[in-house]
Amino acid sequence: MTALAPISGTFPHFAARWVQPPFGAAVGWNYFYSQAITVPVEITAATILITFWDDNHKHQAGYTVVLCFLVCLINIFGVRYFGESEFVFSIIKLTLITGLILCGLIIDLGGGPDHKRLGFTYWKHPGAVTGPGLVKKKSTDHFLGWVSVLVQAGFSFQGMELVAIAASETENPRRNISKAVRRVFWRIVIFYILGILITGMLVPFDDPDLLNGGGTAAQSPYVIAIRRAGIRTLPSIINAAIFTSAFSAGNSFLFCSSRILYGLSIRGQAPRIFTYCTKNGLPLVAVLTCCCFSLLSFMNVSSGAAKVFNWFVNLSTTAGFFTWWSINLTYIQFWRGHRAQGRDRTELAYYSPLQPGLAIWGVFWTTIFILVSGYKVFFVWNTQNFLTAYINIPIFFGLWIGWSVYMRTPFWRPEEMDFVTGIPTIEETDAPEIPPRNLGEKIFNAVF
Repeated sequence: MTALAPISGTFPHFAARWVQPPFGAAVGWNYFYSQAITVPVEITAATILITFWDDNHKHQAGYTVVLCFLVCLINIFGVRYFGESEFVFSIIKLTLITGLILCGLIIDLGGGPDHKRLGFTYWKHPGAVTGPGLVKKKSTDHFLGWVSVLVQAGFSFQGMELVAIAASETENPRRNISKAVRRVFWRIVIFYILGILITGMLVPFDDPDLLNGGGTAAQSPYVIAIRRAGIRTLPSIINAAIFTSAFSAGNSFLFCSSRILYGLSIRGQAPRIFTYCTKNGLPLVAVLTCCCFSLLSFMNVSSGAAKVFNWFVNLSTTAGFFTWWSINLTYIQFWRGHRAQGRDRTELAYYSPLQPGLAIWGVFWTTIFILVSGYKVFFVWNTQNFLTAYINIPIFFGLWIGWSVYMRTPFWRPEEMDFVTGIPTIEETDAPEIPPRNLGEKIFNAVF
């Protein structure tokens, strides 16, 4: 969809344009608050990682101030500095995960200082599959364990839509965003799947160090394996790299929430003051408003507020599933509109021959994720956990119904959908591509 329309507002605008305006408003506000409340979550995660070196909790407030200031400063300077910083963070993250996979494989094969070969030992003892201990029947408990991990894996994939958020501020958006999305699949296969395979080979699921609740990189299975293999210097390096990853995530969520708020304002679904931009196109008021959410990270300085703060984490998880549910639903409508109007999708900068099957598959699974995200409360009842897991369902549909009553606009019929107005041509947005001139540029283009 972004390959057709690299414009402000991104997928909430697409939802309003090709499904129904009230639906777009609900999607936009849902995504805005999910991204905004995740900013302090990531800042807190970064401060927790600092405790790997400084475990004095009295210093946490000071670290929080510095991180809030830096995240806000990068976003206030605009998309250029945001893009440059994210490029550096991406290199660090790619280097980290590649190094961890290689290091983990070497340790597993007995290449560490202790020369202890692990192989698939832990897949046999204590085993590769476990459960949350909610039922006595082992096979059923293992299935519930699979469901738990399914939700966690679904949460880990959230945020991949970020690549399309900055389309209107990106150089050569159709070509560059399409190029980035095509590489996501291979990065998932290499870094996610291979990474989790190596992780399961290094440490058993019942390892006491893995379950100590410390909340630092010391809990990382890679750090545990590296320490036991007798390698002393790597844990601090790993913690530093993970820290930049958490900081980068907070940086990205602040950027996204401000652009979504700006898009809502442009469409008249938020106060007009958020449309104010600097001469360079930075939505300054929207950015400053979203910066205020970073201050919620100070709630975790007080142990009494930690419970309330954890609610934000659970709320953002379910809201993220609603985001992908709505993106897939919007694409189905997008596909129906193209078919009804005789448009050829293969002419777009990005095209998938597996659509709309993938979108239908996505709607099905995100629905499952939303329904089972808090399933544990039905075995051991906890009202607070139930509310944080499922309160997003009435919030989202309440927003949708409320905006429907206010706007009184029908669903778009496929033959009525507008795929032209306000959408720049490819000649207006993308300059001719300059082919790589040497081997170094070819490798750079292939990786990035």
